[in-house]
Amino acid sequence: MLIKEVLLGFLAGAVVFTIGILLGHFAIDKGSSVPEWIRDASRDVDESIIEKFLAELDTNEIKENLRELTKVPHMATTPGDEATVEFMLKRWNDPKTGLDNAWREDYKVYLSFPDKTNPNKVSVVDPENTVLFTAREREKAYTPDQDDPEVVQPYAAYSPAGNVKGKLVYANQGKMSDYELLNRTLDLRGTIAITRYGGEGRSKKAINAAKFGIVGVLVYTDPYDINDGLVSESETYPHSWYLPPSGVERGSYNIDFGDLLTPYLAAKDDTYRRPKEDITGIPPIPAQPIGFEDAERLICELDGDDAPIEWQGSLKCTYKLGGPGFKPTSLLNNSNVHMDIYNTERLENSANVMGIIRGSVEPDRYVIYGNHRDSWVHGAIDPSSGTAVMLEITRVLGKMLKEGRWRPRRSIIFGSWGAEEFGLIGSAEYTEEYFSKLSERTVAYINVDISVFANATLRASASPAAQSVLFTASKQVNAPGTTTSVYENWIKYFNRTSPNYGVIPNVGFLTGAGSDYAAFMHYLGVTSMDISYYYDRSKTRARIYPAYHTAYDTFDYASTFIDPGFTSHQAVARTAGNVLVRLADSLLLPFNCSDYAESLERYLSQAVTAFEQKLADKGISMESLKKAVQLFRETATKLDSLIRDSDLAKETPLKARRINDQLMLLDRAFLDPLAFPELYGFRHVIWASRSSSVPTFPGLADAVEEAESTDLKEDWDQAHKHLSIVTQAIAGAAHTLGDVI
Repeated sequence: MLIKEVLLGFLAGAVVFTIGILLGHFAIDKGSSVPEWIRDASRDVDESIIEKFLAELDTNEIKENLRELTKVPHMATTPGDEATVEFMLKRWNDPKTGLDNAWREDYKVYLSFPDKTNPNKVSVVDPENTVLFTAREREKAYTPDQDDPEVVQPYAAYSPAGNVKGKLVYANQGKMSDYELLNRTLDLRGTIAITRYGGEGRSKKAINAAKFGIVGVLVYTDPYDINDGLVSESETYPHSWYLPPSGVERGSYNIDFGDLLTPYLAAKDDTYRRPKEDITGIPPIPAQPIGFEDAERLICELDGDDAPIEWQGSLKCTYKLGGPGFKPTSLLNNSNVHMDIYNTERLENSANVMGIIRGSVEPDRYVIYGNHRDSWVHGAIDPSSGTAVMLEITRVLGKMLKEGRWRPRRSIIFGSWGAEEFGLIGSAEYTEEYFSKLSERTVAYINVDISVFANATLRASASPAAQSVLFTASKQVNAPGTTTSVYENWIKYFNRTSPNYGVIPNVGFLTGAGSDYAAFMHYLGVTSMDISYYYDRSKTRARIYPAYHTAYDTFDYASTFIDPGFTSHQAVARTAGNVLVRLADSLLLPFNCSDYAESLERYLSQAVTAFEQKLADKGISMESLKKAVQLFRETATKLDSLIRDSDLAKETPLKARRINDQLMLLDRAFLDPLAFPELYGFRHVIWASRSSSVPTFPGLADAVEEAESTDLKEDWDQAHKHLSIVTQAIAGAAHTLGDVI
């Protein structure tokens, strides 16, 4: 009996001792002899590593990266693009500064190109078939690289081929409201419309036009919108950053992102492809972009009434609507505009380049950092400024890795995406194997597409959960040429007043599908952010940097007018790289749920102001939505308190893992695959694209405004449905932040 008691006591003591070792290991002095995995599991982000990383990011390396990336035009699937693929692989497989592994993923994608041997033409032809005017087929070259034979003729990708003619009308920005105004006094059937960039998506300008019987659409960039009104060659590039008269913005004229023939599937060789006739969201009529010097010749010869004041621009005339057609005193009188478009669509091989640094503690958790690689021409700013920054971040991290100075807690995947300019945003298809299958284990996506638009201030859009880590990183980096932090400089240019923090930088929301984050945020629900350096909006009304998507977006343009010392590129590298290391190395993910609650409260306030009374008049209450947002606030506060009050380095690693899962999966909780059946690729009920101007929950806003316009019961039912969808999504997300059931 005594022996039995001794044995039982010994066993009990052994169990207690073992449990004490396993559960109390974090309290042991770190200098004592403990297993390596225990020290690794409790390791938090090392600030000294971040300091060394920031110090090693080199402006000259970024500059030389950009010089190499912009040597030749590298439109998707061209020889220049393939050379860039090989360059990325060489850098990421470098034995001294490379990653753990790098590889390419190849796809066969459906793209649209002009015919090199039969260029698109825009002309004015009189009744006797005499050509009176022909628009430029190529932009004027000011430097040898702009005269490269691989510079693609300006065109509208995915515009159908066709030969159309008609009298010209001016349709402002090609919005439905613009065509409706024209249609009140003009018969638009059989006409050709000239529109300006801005206000409406490229493709929608033509899609809208076709509904009124218009047979073709021209698109140009008005100097008022891009050049602050400057039009003369002596005032524009190469003398300043402004767009020269012959400059033309190329672009993809499609609405949906992803490969158009393989929706929701990876565009591999053997993938099912739907019939081309089933594609939606592309122009049903020919479209073609032209320079503003050619647009001036056409618009300033138009007959008809004066266009509304808000339709006027900076061309040297009063804009008129068209008769349709040209005024009687014009040499172009009684003539038609002819559009001869020879675009072709075909399947081409395109690659994503992937690289990985494997995590030491949580290799099954991924932080993804990406940037698209393809450009319309040389693409110095879009996208190569982002690629140059990414290559410098990977060089420094790779060097630290190879020298044994650092390995992240979590894995980092770097992506150089192909064919983004054609709408294949984020990857050839976001459902391909590396993302859809890993999305539940992906911590965040960092997007640095155009890293530097100009050199005034940081600008970021992000999931609200990521606001705090952006602020932390930006406080540690000095703004170029100053002793002021990027954070303080940011507040000067973009700020808002937070009820919780006071005046802070304004972090935009990731609404719509503007860049490579779209697939990750909107379809996969991965917490995402988009980081760049931007210009001072008080000094220009340019809607984007003026050389955007033109032959003038070259190394010379970037190094002369955008960021001469490459210090803004370095500031972006330091800020984005700092965020990356914190996401990869922090014991607890640096996300803040209370910041998400504040954003939901902002949206709720807007919705209540704009829609509560209108819904109430139809017997629909918003009280359930208010309660859901309040519940989210309460659970977010509790989780933040738990995080604040816990010393996770001294607790079981499973507690940190559980909280990290709650933080990582928060944006996934807002996904509803049935919420937007009419929108391709949008499942996030908070940040989906919206047509409403009210900055609030997109499904609710669009549904209420549609119901207002029709006053049909079925449309008010839809508004009620979307109210329920967003209410239950927020309540569900709140429950994911709570303790276990």
